[in-house]
Amino acid sequence: MDEMSWPSQSEMDAIRGKVAKISGRDAKEVRFVVSPYRICPLGAHIDHQGGTVSAMTINKGILLGFIPSDDSQVLLSSGQFKGEVKFRIDEIQLPKFSNGSNNSVQVKNSSKSEEESNWGSYAKGALYALQKRGNCLKKGIVGFICGSDGLDSSGLSSSAAVGIAYLIAFENANNLTMSPSENIEYDRLIENEYLGLRNGILDQSAILLSSYGCLTCMNCKTKEHKLILPPNFLNSHTISKKNAYKILLALSGLKQALTTNPGYNRRVAECQEAARILLRASGKEGLEPLLSNVQLETYEAYKSKLEPNLAKRAEHYFSENKRVMKGLEAWAAGNMKDFGKLISESGLSSIKNYESGCEPLIQLYEILLRAPGVFGARFSGAGFRGCCIAFVDADCALEAASLVKNEYCKLQPELASQIGQESAVVICDAGDCARVI
Repeated sequence: MDEMSWPSQSEMDAIRGKVAKISGRDAKEVRFVVSPYRICPLGAHIDHQGGTVSAMTINKGILLGFIPSDDSQVLLSSGQFKGEVKFRIDEIQLPKFSNGSNNSVQVKNSSKSEEESNWGSYAKGALYALQKRGNCLKKGIVGFICGSDGLDSSGLSSSAAVGIAYLIAFENANNLTMSPSENIEYDRLIENEYLGLRNGILDQSAILLSSYGCLTCMNCKTKEHKLILPPNFLNSHTISKKNAYKILLALSGLKQALTTNPGYNRRVAECQEAARILLRASGKEGLEPLLSNVQLETYEAYKSKLEPNLAKRAEHYFSENKRVMKGLEAWAAGNMKDFGKLISESGLSSIKNYESGCEPLIQLYEILLRAPGVFGARFSGAGFRGCCIAFVDADCALEAASLVKNEYCKLQPELASQIGQESAVVICDAGDCARVI
């Protein structure tokens, strides 16, 4: 494995040792689930309106080492959180936000913070999802889970990666074979029903459907997807020098969303209101108020009826959909310059039309656009916390990373000091789908 490979042999060996110690079993018995983080180069803020988006995974993410239990016991430790999580695979689960008395996660010797005490919720949620669809599980797991250093709360969908890791581990331990589409639904149950989070299926779809070197295109209205190879794709893990690129993750140091920024739910409601007005104007008010139900011709004919804020949201949706379609063509043609330009335009529309982002992330976005070899950049997520992503010429990646670190430190010294120079900008390659190795 080279230095950019993930997981590295040393990471796997360290986890083998931990699982062997916890379980009292031979390290050779340890199995691994690799569940990568995802990025969405194009398709910002349009998935909830049924738009078409692009996604790919990176060679960073969640690594879960585990051994199937001899009985129904589940015993988990974490590289990020203290304590142990214990429960039984044969316990009937209820949603976390219900008052069910049998749903408390036992955490031993943990800190009192809510995040610390609830870190086992995704494992219980995975069991809930599998039970909900009638699967009979008899074997638990003994496992150790960890994420790539410094990338938690970075807008890379670590929560979906965690849920998927537990699903795959439980399935593997119990000899259950599930399709990607089934696990997409199971992870939706974890997020929407067990944890009560109002999000879609973009993240888990990207993690489960991606393939190395491909751009995953997903229609969020029909749920159809396709994988798009770049030209000169030589084999499953080689891309020609002509199309060589790296992915930069520029971390902001913001772990929590700033409360002064417009909320996610408000933006969704504004998009729906814009759709409602446009559908009513065209005599199609019976359709669900989603912008994907509004024809482009209808938008062009009636957009003057929208008040300024709603007009901006609709403009972002329709222009972003166009950028996705053009981006797919550019990717397939191996035109990284045009592909990157569209990513940067997406970032600008997120700021100007969708009005998301905050000062540190906008500054990072602007710095990345000035960095040598960068094809394009945008927020990863809404831009209220986490990081910005950029595609960069592979030969310029180190120089670009150095410039971004130095320039961001000048503008945001306090936030930059919380990250550390080593992890301020992470250079990544494309990844593969979640799997057992």
